[in-house]
Amino acid sequence: MADPKGFMTTPRQDWPRRPVEERVKDWDEVYVPGALLPIISKQADRCMDCGIPFCHDACPLGNLIPEWNDLVSREDWRAAADRLHATNNFPEFTGRLCPAPCESGCVLAINQPAVTIKNVECAIADRAWEEGFAPPRPPERLSGKTVAVIGSGPTGLAAAQQLTRAGHTVAVYEKDDRIGGLMRYGIPEFKMEKHHLERRIEQMQAEGTKFRTSTAVGRDIGAAELRSRYDAVVIATGATAWRELQVPGRELDGIYQAMEYLPLANRVCEGDLETSPLSAAGKHVVIVGGGDTGADCLGTAVREGAASVTQLDIYAQPGAERDEDTEPWPTYPKIYRLSAAHEEARDLQTAPAADADARLFAASTLRFTGDADGHVRSLHLVEVDAQRRPLPDTGRSLPADLVLLALGFSGPDREDGLIDQLGLELQPRGTIARDAGFATNVPGVFAAGDAARGQSLIVWAIAEGRAVAAAVDRCLTGSSRLPAPISPYDRPMTV
Repeated sequence: MADPKGFMTTPRQDWPRRPVEERVKDWDEVYVPGALLPIISKQADRCMDCGIPFCHDACPLGNLIPEWNDLVSREDWRAAADRLHATNNFPEFTGRLCPAPCESGCVLAINQPAVTIKNVECAIADRAWEEGFAPPRPPERLSGKTVAVIGSGPTGLAAAQQLTRAGHTVAVYEKDDRIGGLMRYGIPEFKMEKHHLERRIEQMQAEGTKFRTSTAVGRDIGAAELRSRYDAVVIATGATAWRELQVPGRELDGIYQAMEYLPLANRVCEGDLETSPLSAAGKHVVIVGGGDTGADCLGTAVREGAASVTQLDIYAQPGAERDEDTEPWPTYPKIYRLSAAHEEARDLQTAPAADADARLFAASTLRFTGDADGHVRSLHLVEVDAQRRPLPDTGRSLPADLVLLALGFSGPDREDGLIDQLGLELQPRGTIARDAGFATNVPGVFAAGDAARGQSLIVWAIAEGRAVAAAVDRCLTGSSRLPAPISPYDRPMTV
């Protein structure tokens, strides 16, 4: 603990964002380049040596947060990078994309702003790359065992890296043309520039991991055939079966799922397309769904030059402070948060009729109406109470040339045939069933990540990847020294 009084003398200071009018004109990350390092050591000083660090329990990876906070406060970046990478394969991903449940569990957060754990993590990860503290770590010898990992999102990549480092020969199969899963085509560039992803892929290739892109298991290669080639198979395909909105007018043109819209914008940033065929330029856009995916659509539509953008959230607007009766510390509270995209929409006034920033809270979609050509032109909504019951005399309509559905995901997509070809058992909610060792009903086949857990956070995805790697390693060799931070049955802290 470098400064025993740091939490009393130093106020919280977050990584500053670039001015709104500047950042909406490009796709670069929203933060001011180089503005984190000058402040981060003092921010790490705020870690208060609390004795029982609940940030550990709030983080499924079990990140050694007080340890690397102390090392950063002393500017021992190499040691901090070692401690961070001991529990997290991809801290530059989580440092940018995770909503930081660790900060909700920070003891300081009981009555003060939490330590900027997420910013410290990101600073360590970036410094590690700059200083060469994250070299490839190929195994000293090979085990002679082979593993196929299906899916290259954070779960698949974490599992593949752990298994490769343990000495197994690992091949990652990805149905898209590039590695990364939703991190590649679902996460906008302004939240995480893809060079962070490319850097890790190069590291993994140098360690020995093989990548097979444009290969959908179940369609391009039979699932049973793949299973016969390898000693073990890990299914980490994610939960990509999107939820639908069954209301009148859904069949109209101009209504798309968020994951039909976002990948095209990412392909423009990759250089594959000059403009997106679903571009929001000049259109009145309505986003149905109040979560992070909806916010990603919001920031994307703003950058594409939408005439207006409104986001509908079926829940009531939360308060600015934690409700200690229903969501006591150290659980992750539902409070009003202003993401970078919402800040942009607020300052640019993209939705004049919104309750706050671009959002309409407690709003439920009733129907869509369109023009004579069958294209959507209006979204009709009604306000609802806490039980989602319509309130009388609250109906209204919004202009809508482009409607994006961001309603979450129900489980893995079965279209490719992987699940049916292997004969995998499913849970009632559509996710892949598995036992306490991540094993499915098919011998040698394991399931991890959102495909089995259900839609979750990136930090849980990486934890699943690390844990399933330990289970596979144990199955192949009889024992394992790989860490297993969670079990299949662990869940976030709740009341």
